[in-house]
Amino acid sequence: MGQEVADLPRNPNRPVRVSIHQPHYLPWLPYLGKIALSDCFVILDDVEFTRNGWQNRNKIKTAQGPLVLTAPVKQKLGQFISQVEVADNGWRKKHWASLQQAYRKAPYFAAYEADVQGFYANPWPNLVDPCSAMIEWLLTTLGLSIKVVRSSTLKVTSTSTQRLVDIVQSVGGHSYLSGSHALQAYLDPQVFVQQGMPLHLFDWSCPTYPQLHTGFTANLAVLDALFNVGPELTREIALQGSSHRVYGQDPA
Repeated sequence: MGQEVADLPRNPNRPVRVSIHQPHYLPWLPYLGKIALSDCFVILDDVEFTRNGWQNRNKIKTAQGPLVLTAPVKQKLGQFISQVEVADNGWRKKHWASLQQAYRKAPYFAAYEADVQGFYANPWPNLVDPCSAMIEWLLTTLGLSIKVVRSSTLKVTSTSTQRLVDIVQSVGGHSYLSGSHALQAYLDPQVFVQQGMPLHLFDWSCPTYPQLHTGFTANLAVLDALFNVGPELTREIALQGSSHRVYGQDPA
């Protein structure tokens, strides 16, 4: 469970367990859960942008139900995420207005209103910049001391699963935390086995917590939990909803 992270050395300059993921705009709770179990998180920004994915969108909760907020991009076929520009068409003003309307009555909205408003005041020419800035702000706000690195700064040139191994090693890590779904999608676990690198498989089950508006909606942007229950409980939710096991070992 999430509490297993406590036995890791929390030295951000010497990462042990590394997780890697494409940047997400307004990251959702499962994304935070995986980061919270890591010593170092690598933002995978030198891979091709995925249209209609979650790299430039996420969900919040409104009185009318879940609302997807999408940062519009000017993207060319085959562009890396780090190269994708954000269209300056008034989206920042609209997103900030949507957040205000949805959460202005939430218990902790006022505590973070100035920070989030400042986030939307920035022009953000490239998509990866607001994604990275929000991740680092959330980690600081939640009291999580986790090193964040962009893969584009590492100059790793290998491909497929070997690339993941090389990224982990390039930041000084010696184990990799992956979403368990990757085993069926693209990950070859034998590459980790052959190189003696422990492979941890991450799973997520969203705990319930108090929300504005009727009912409970799981797996929203982290801001939903932060505005509703504050930083301490948001951090607890991220850890409580997370679990991991080592590939090749029977679950405890």
